[in-house]
Amino acid sequence: NLIPSENLTSHTVRQLLSGDMGHRYRADDRFYKGTRFMDELESLGEKLACEVFGADWASLRPLSGHMADMIAVSTLTKPGGSILTVNPVDGGYPGLSDQAGYPTFVNVRNLYFPFDSDRMNIDVDKARGLIGDEKPSLVVFGQSFFLFPHRVRELADACSSAGSRIAFDGSHVLGLIAGGKFQKPLEEGAELLLGSTHKSLFGPQGGIIMGKRGCESEVKGRQFPGLVDNAHWNRVAALLWALDEARRVGGKYAAQVIANSKALAKALHEGGVPVKCSEYGFTESHQTILDVKDQKEIEAFTQRLEDANIIVDHGIRLGTCEATRRGMKAQDMERVAELLVRVYKGEEPSKVRTKATKLRREFNRILYT
Repeated sequence: NLIPSENLTSHTVRQLLSGDMGHRYRADDRFYKGTRFMDELESLGEKLACEVFGADWASLRPLSGHMADMIAVSTLTKPGGSILTVNPVDGGYPGLSDQAGYPTFVNVRNLYFPFDSDRMNIDVDKARGLIGDEKPSLVVFGQSFFLFPHRVRELADACSSAGSRIAFDGSHVLGLIAGGKFQKPLEEGAELLLGSTHKSLFGPQGGIIMGKRGCESEVKGRQFPGLVDNAHWNRVAALLWALDEARRVGGKYAAQVIANSKALAKALHEGGVPVKCSEYGFTESHQTILDVKDQKEIEAFTQRLEDANIIVDHGIRLGTCEATRRGMKAQDMERVAELLVRVYKGEEPSKVRTKATKLRREFNRILYT
């Protein structure tokens, strides 16, 4: 499985996710009695998140990364305001776009970052001018096709001068941020850091939102009960454990994820598969992006890969999180790349499938726990 928006949880996280708290409610007004342990659990989880991500406060209640985005947008903008994000055409998140994304539901106008598609990153000079001219209510860094850190620090002053508040959607890279190997958005000028907890971070499916001192009551007041009522406390318990795993071994995990991505990209490139950003080192994240633009070719290639027991998405982003959690190293990525190259060059998928299945069966443990 090379889908970059998926990962594996540890066995302990799975046990907590299937535990008794999945049957229970808890409300801030103590309407339900017998919730003392949930209170303690939430407090501990928030402290862990602050430690792992360098935040002043945190909430584990959002049920998804998208819901965390909704909380940020509804808190930091008003109807008639505007939001600046990466355009989905450039690899941005559609849920924050004007393509029926959440801002359209709350009468917030979309603006899009000027983007350097060769470098797969924001064009800072042009973005600085746009921010000065348009003065967006909210600037959201982060994207779905995410190879390199966003240059938050370089645009923070422009945002401050324009009165624009800054959030960082780290859905794809939270596990790398937790490991200290990508960037530190809250130190670079972001007021909020948010996202989903199951991509490069190896938690249960869900969301998280955290930030710097000064906006906690504002965000949490909008979050409950307006957008999140029941937080699914079995999920919160499972996320707490995953955060502790990230605290203990997140640095080693994140370093290996990035090393594996680089090795995979390099081997594919050398094997004749077109890979984005080869002149810039391919990637600094858990993703490798193939440079294939023809949609019919993409559809055929991804289906052939599936027939060979190799799972990717239609964006032909290749993720190394799950392989890393299974224990694969850079040399194993070369073996994975060999299989993809064979399929790309037209070999019958059934001939590749046997080797792909055998390779996968060599890695049956879950590491970094």
